[in-house]
Amino acid sequence: MDRRNFFERTGVAIAATSAVASLSACSKAPPPYVGAAGIGICDWNLGPMCDPEQIPKAREANLEGIQVSVGRAPEDIPLREHSVRERYLELGRQHEVTFHSIAAGGLLNDFALATEPRSAVWVIDAIEAAVALGASNVLMAFFGNGDLRFKDAAGEFVNQSDGEFASYQLDEEKVTSVVNTLKEIVPRAQDAGVALGLENTITAAQNLEIIDRVGSEWLQIYYDVGNSTGNGYDVPGELRTIGNSRLCEVHLKDWNTPLLGSEEGMVDMPAVAAVLDEIGYDKWLVLETSGREDQFLEDTRANVAWAKQTFHRV
Repeated sequence: MDRRNFFERTGVAIAATSAVASLSACSKAPPPYVGAAGIGICDWNLGPMCDPEQIPKAREANLEGIQVSVGRAPEDIPLREHSVRERYLELGRQHEVTFHSIAAGGLLNDFALATEPRSAVWVIDAIEAAVALGASNVLMAFFGNGDLRFKDAAGEFVNQSDGEFASYQLDEEKVTSVVNTLKEIVPRAQDAGVALGLENTITAAQNLEIIDRVGSEWLQIYYDVGNSTGNGYDVPGELRTIGNSRLCEVHLKDWNTPLLGSEEGMVDMPAVAAVLDEIGYDKWLVLETSGREDQFLEDTRANVAWAKQTFHRV
């Protein structure tokens, strides 16, 4: 089935795809990263999502980049608007802030790519926004309704591992649906020169199987060290298995504390830093933390300074 027939079959309008579809084709594999990767933050931790007026706040917190959400709700997709994109670019230049990634997060968590045909259009919206803002990748989230793990009759996820680290049974019907949908979308990402990143609750090995089934190096992994630790995975081992070329970006957070490097933390951040050095990771590190209540600037500055030193970005 060709890409146009996919969208016609699902009843989703394809008007939003025209800008990306008209771009010239790039090479088969994503180019090596070029540029000064720094420390960024998710816009939902910075303030209201999709709000370019938060850019001065990011600069004040010593951040170098922002991961920008494409939209807030199905009827509220600000990054489609030319004026919103232009405001981002204007303030980004003024405050020397880069927009390294576009996130299709909350939308895909509520309206799963596996079951909601219209969610494919939001991914394409994000690709177009990435082109407009100069971002290198799009985060596609698979949490909540989008979770790809199988639930048993009691509504529980099934851990199939007998070892130290978890490995959950997948919902094969959902996985196959996502694979088929991504096969239709990835050519648009390749044409645009934008990688698509899988951020989800499953193991690195399971994600790599999805990438192999889709069959494109433009589909990569958006790795969250906090989520993966919380799900019981071998984070250093997974990062080593994935390798630099299949990582598009890394989220830094710790569920036990908003202060990275704190003794209360559950994530072995020094081990993460050592493996990222080992594999030659040269892309953005993205804070997914807002700090303690009413201490955003103080705590974010501390997290930026800690991350730069720990991950050798100074």
